[in-house]
Amino acid sequence: MESEARNGRRLPSRGMFPPRSWRRIAVALMAALLLVSVWTAWPSYGAVPKLDTIRVAIFIDLPKYKLNTTTGTFSASTGLEVGVRQPSGVRPLLTTKAGETVRITLDDYKVRVFESADFAKALAAAKRVKAAGGSPFLTSASKGGLVYQVQEGSYPTAAAAKTAAAKWTGDGTLASITGKAAATVTGPMHLEAGVYASREEANSAAAAFSAANLDAYVAMKQSGSAAAVYTVLVGSAADSAGLAAVKTASATIPEGAALTAADTASSYLLMLEDYAVTGASNAPQALYAVPASGTKVWLSTASENGIKFAERYGRSYRGQFEVSGLNGKLTIVNELPFEQYLYSVVGAEMPASWHAEALKAQAVAARTYALYQGFGFQVAHVVDTVLSQAYGGISAEKPATIKAVDATKGEVAMYGGKLIETVFSSSAGGDTAEAQEIWGGAVPYLKTVKSPDEVSEKGLYKWYRVVLPSGVNGYIREDLLAATDEKTAAGSPIMSVKGNGVKVRPIPLVQDAVAPVSQVNSGTRVVVLEKVTQSNEMSWVRGPFTSSELLATIKSKVKTAVQGPILTLEISKTGPSGRPTEIKANGSALTVGNPDAFRSAFGGLPSTNFRIDETSRMTIAGAAGTAERTSGSAGFIVQGGEGKAEEIGVSQIYILNGKGEIRAATKEPSFRFVGNGYGHGVGLSQYGARGLAEAGYDYQYILQYYYKDVTIGKE
Repeated sequence: MESEARNGRRLPSRGMFPPRSWRRIAVALMAALLLVSVWTAWPSYGAVPKLDTIRVAIFIDLPKYKLNTTTGTFSASTGLEVGVRQPSGVRPLLTTKAGETVRITLDDYKVRVFESADFAKALAAAKRVKAAGGSPFLTSASKGGLVYQVQEGSYPTAAAAKTAAAKWTGDGTLASITGKAAATVTGPMHLEAGVYASREEANSAAAAFSAANLDAYVAMKQSGSAAAVYTVLVGSAADSAGLAAVKTASATIPEGAALTAADTASSYLLMLEDYAVTGASNAPQALYAVPASGTKVWLSTASENGIKFAERYGRSYRGQFEVSGLNGKLTIVNELPFEQYLYSVVGAEMPASWHAEALKAQAVAARTYALYQGFGFQVAHVVDTVLSQAYGGISAEKPATIKAVDATKGEVAMYGGKLIETVFSSSAGGDTAEAQEIWGGAVPYLKTVKSPDEVSEKGLYKWYRVVLPSGVNGYIREDLLAATDEKTAAGSPIMSVKGNGVKVRPIPLVQDAVAPVSQVNSGTRVVVLEKVTQSNEMSWVRGPFTSSELLATIKSKVKTAVQGPILTLEISKTGPSGRPTEIKANGSALTVGNPDAFRSAFGGLPSTNFRIDETSRMTIAGAAGTAERTSGSAGFIVQGGEGKAEEIGVSQIYILNGKGEIRAATKEPSFRFVGNGYGHGVGLSQYGARGLAEAGYDYQYILQYYYKDVTIGKE
């Protein structure tokens, strides 16, 4: 699902009703409010699905969604309860102190980059690995003395780890630290040395193997009783041959005779001390490695502040966490009461300052959407991004969002007695899209309607598109220009620049990462082409893009290769809302999976509600009539009144039509996208919901306006 009207401002969209039209119909809509309230009264419904708790995948690796981390770091203000989740319930393992961290990784295949008794060298190696894009661990071991081991990554197979090992061995900067020591592969295959009642006993047993230069780790596991027990895992082999070598080496000491192959299906927490985060030899963090399958670590707390999760922006979450391995990757799932999950979703999807009825509409849409998904992610119902719906933990909750969820508790949208897929987006740009014109399949309750999305333009700057004395054009914000009494011969206003170093932008928006087209100083005279609102969720501009730039973005997004260069790009078919459903490049239709893919095909456009400005396309009147010029492949020759023919040498051309309007054109092919809306535009428009709420409509009306012929069911 996609929704982008969160607490930050987004890019533009055009209003669902033109401003004057909206004012004309506002009275009529208000008059209908009482009637709407009557026909949305609670009818009789079938069973409405109920979900007490929801599982939200924060990190997971699946074919349809991949978001990975090598570690999960958790803490709570009153401490954490850590256990192993089994079908019979959660078996406790340990309790942490207030604020103490629990850091978890998989006991899988890793690359041992370096081993040294010199902490400073080991730390330098770990820092280099991190700087080069790796995920380092810096742990300690006793091998006839304290040594530090730098390991990297989390790999599902020995082959993947081997490839990574070759990379680190070949890293010249790392080699200058390690003395060109070759990286090796470690794995999850261990021998087991028995069961011990205390950690101290296990530590003593592990010391005997460490003295023989073997990797030996104390691990905590469940024995079936209420209390946890300890064991010692010896070796970290990547294959059976490596494990056999560990067995041979351990036979040289008395304790080695009793070693047996560890049960790969058993549940355990291999206990390590890691210095990679603190970077201090006297301040290690507890690191627990768990099997890549078969073990589900369960973390809970009594703290009202929830559980803090460092790897997800340091957010805190209600409920509990389950950490396990899935498809060879670390999987982290937050499980919490369903309605409390919605507190955060509404706050993450819609600013809490918006009208209460808009927040209620979002609450019902979010609740319905989550229920509609079922168990959509193998071990979770949803994920925490807009692929499902945004979920930001406790920090996204606000009193207003909690109130909206509580006020609509249990309410869902239904069509024909069944839950609907309540898709929503930030802004429809004045008209919502039908499902068919975006995704290719018709849905009876997802039809196009007008949407008052221009509310996103309130308070925004106006920008002028201007022509500089150099002939270049771009946008300058209104507060950086002053009016003059001057006009061009064609009647276009001339304005004067206020201030030095004023940046001329390619689109009407400040973008720090995008270079301005020029800079001008105080007093510079510029010619005004148009005045527009700053790019926002309602209306926006992207480009201009050259033929080669556009070809580069299209190449990986279309099924059939486009033969460049791109000389023409035109919308050849549109859907009911006016959005393009077919676009032709050089006269041939672009082959994309569905029309929504046009957004990514053209470099990440805010929506598919756009028109294309082919800046080199123009109609030219000559002695033999008019002709269409579509590209810069041929020379551009004009003849003046004195009869002299001359080729145009500049790249920017300004054309005056019979109505006195000036159009900015280019000699060579270039393409601008001018559009409305933010997101796919299907279903509920969040800015539109705000507009309707501010016009006096309640959440039931808003939902039934955007989802046609639905009913609002309640448990």
